[in-house]
Amino acid sequence: MSDSFRRFEILLPRRFNDGRAVPDEFIADTLLELRTQFGAISSETQTILGQWQQEDQLYRDELVRLFLDVPDTVDNLQFFIDYKETLKTRFDQRDIWITTYLIEAL
Repeated sequence: MSDSFRRFEILLPRRFNDGRAVPDEFIADTLLELRTQFGAISSETQTILGQWQQEDQLYRDELVRLFLDVPDTVDNLQFFIDYKETLKTRFDQRDIWITTYLIEAL
């Protein structure tokens, strides 16, 4: 088993692209699924504000940040690659921003 860990950070929208509020259950279900898969998850209570533009359309985001520290394995990386598609469908988004980087836990 790997001694290296990797952090995955996920930005989940509080609003759909058309401005409707995302049901709280969508975020709660995501937290539960990830905790069940990996045993632990953290999230921030503050809202992260973002803006992005695609062609002539400006989008404004209200986001929740989730983060997980998991063993750095190919299987875990593939899980998040696949799970991103689930999240894009659940939150009706063109994309879901997931970042990852190696960490050293003391």
